[in-house]
Amino acid sequence: MQSRYLFDKVAIVGVGLIGGSIGLAANDKSLVREIIGIGRNLRTLEIAMEYKAVQRISTDYRELSDCDLVVLGTPVNTTIELLPTIAPFLKKGAIVTDVGSTKVKITQEARDILPEGIVFIGGHPMAGSEKKGISGADQYLFENAFYVLTPDRNTPKDSLDRLKTLIESFGAKTILMDPQEHDLSVAAVSHLPHIIASTLVNSLFDFENSQKIALLAAGGFRDTTRIAASNPDMWRDILMTNGEFILHAVDVFRERLNEIYEAIKDKDEKHIYQLLDRAKKLKTGMPANAKGYLPQLWEIVVTVPDRPGIIGYISNILGNEGINIDDIEILRVREGEGGTIRLAFSNEENQKRAAQHLTAANITTRTGIGSG
Repeated sequence: MQSRYLFDKVAIVGVGLIGGSIGLAANDKSLVREIIGIGRNLRTLEIAMEYKAVQRISTDYRELSDCDLVVLGTPVNTTIELLPTIAPFLKKGAIVTDVGSTKVKITQEARDILPEGIVFIGGHPMAGSEKKGISGADQYLFENAFYVLTPDRNTPKDSLDRLKTLIESFGAKTILMDPQEHDLSVAAVSHLPHIIASTLVNSLFDFENSQKIALLAAGGFRDTTRIAASNPDMWRDILMTNGEFILHAVDVFRERLNEIYEAIKDKDEKHIYQLLDRAKKLKTGMPANAKGYLPQLWEIVVTVPDRPGIIGYISNILGNEGINIDDIEILRVREGEGGTIRLAFSNEENQKRAAQHLTAANITTRTGIGSG
């Protein structure tokens, strides 16, 4: 008789924000018979069980011996250190996956360390929260988020399909990438921006009267540097394990930065304008021309008054008409006057209907096309 479960027994090693969210989502979908949380911090494990992210907890890696799927929900360097520790306890045919932000080093280590018959599939859920640890776990964390998997040519199709099915049941969108392609991509769009944000903050406080200057740090600076407040332990691991691709990204950025530096120094007004105009056109064109992983979205920008509950008011108007908002962003707020909000929808029909109903409610709208 075929089991109704996708996996019989799953272990999550490191039940923090991501691991806990995986446990909550998997339990909610009833695709796993049992989930066991494994780690060193007993209190964290107890909280995970209280939250119903796992059914059992243990600090003993021997519990892995009959697990069909092992999820390593630990930081990159910890995951690499764990591989030789867990290797002796894994059963033949088990699938092992991780949630690390870099993939080349982890997949290489897994290939070298894990015994024959164990299937390792690197994973990177591109979702997060301002909350940290198990207290931030959320069964809906992965909804509409990209979840990268990095199988190789020897990965059994059945194993990959099972893992994809589980992840997609969370509402995530799986993307298959080569580890090198993944690490170069995230170096350009994630790791380099973090380095820039951190450097901006550090350089601000290198100025004389920096505390006074910081008082002037308004929306642009805050938005650009928000990610600099992220966990330095995690980011140290990322920079140490993806150094080659990050240095390449920094070199490309440094060339562009030097180009505008020289243009300003030479008072080359034409070149300055060309660089700024090129960036504007490229940025404006990115959403409409996106052919890759970013789904096309149909947008409405609404102008709203400054009053409590205005976002809820808009949501209720659209919700009552069965129109789902796929993305929402506050673009600008003018205290006492109101501001602008970007709403995005998955199809043009919803965009048109939303604009119609919001206009009928005397809310000013304008439409366009963007990306998720």
